[in-house]
Amino acid sequence: MNIKIIGTGSYIPTKVEKNENFHNHEFLNADGSAINAPNEVIVEKFKSITGISERRYAKNHLNSSDLGFFAAEKAIEDAKIDPETLDYIIVAHNFGDIKHNTVQSDMLPSLAARIKHSLRIKNPKCIAYDLLFGCPGWVEGMIQAKAFINAGIAKRCLVIGTETLSRVIDKYDRDAMIFSDGAGATIIEASDDEGGILSHESASYTYDEAYYLHFGRSNNQSISQDTRFMKMEGRKIYEFALLNVPNAMKSCLDKSGMAITDVKKIFIHQANEKMDEAILKRFYRLYRTEIPEHVMPMSIQTLGNSSVATVPTLFDLVKNNKLEHQELHKGDVVIFASVGAGMHINAIVYKY
Repeated sequence: MNIKIIGTGSYIPTKVEKNENFHNHEFLNADGSAINAPNEVIVEKFKSITGISERRYAKNHLNSSDLGFFAAEKAIEDAKIDPETLDYIIVAHNFGDIKHNTVQSDMLPSLAARIKHSLRIKNPKCIAYDLLFGCPGWVEGMIQAKAFINAGIAKRCLVIGTETLSRVIDKYDRDAMIFSDGAGATIIEASDDEGGILSHESASYTYDEAYYLHFGRSNNQSISQDTRFMKMEGRKIYEFALLNVPNAMKSCLDKSGMAITDVKKIFIHQANEKMDEAILKRFYRLYRTEIPEHVMPMSIQTLGNSSVATVPTLFDLVKNNKLEHQELHKGDVVIFASVGAGMHINAIVYKY
């Protein structure tokens, strides 16, 4: 029995936030002091490191569960299935629904329950639950769905990654320019067809690394200490990812029985362009081989980092020929990989 992706969908918000929109922001250091550089210089340096020139924000009336619902609808339509036949709906996110101009996270009921409600699925045997696993959440959701199918307790699962990071960023922090909103979804099922998920790898590094991403106070010291925003230790995350992600990808590929020369695409979490490129170089260095042209699609330049949504959105774009020089063919071996808050890492080897 093989487990294959039979449908994909994504929702990319229509509100575009360009880098130049940050030229009038007040950026501050963590201690609240002024940054000794013009905003134009700060923004240009940011772009040279991350590769981001613009990102997408959800419209004010939409929340994470709405974005996830839109992506799920497209995946169901693409798979040409009756949603009542879904056994599980697994929704990866980090912060729940946060309404525009509020600071309170709302996860009651769960986002998965909200999305199932919006899909108007009546079947009570369709189990809907949320998964909190940082940016690698969608990949981990796929791994869990695979386990359910292998165990014989499910035949078909919907896995969604959705997030509105624009609602939890500190506008006084330069790191805020990295984050964005979006959603991606996939439907997987047991299949007699060749291919599917060949192997997977997951790890949680929490001994020293658990709080590299955390909730902290604003760089603006006048804002209440009780109001918290997403904060990250960028250098530590970069070093952690370079040390651990390539090894996890190699372990996953080696378990799959595929060779490095079989890999046609690597769909890696869109965290930071330079970091992703460095991970790719280290991965191929482990096999002492050259990096093939166009092996790593990138969407961060225009979509930013939408956490759990980056990998399924990227896969959906390539699958539907919406990225230049990127396409998929039947039988292609691809790798999904991610790293994020926790610190968690994971990977999947998949034969398309």
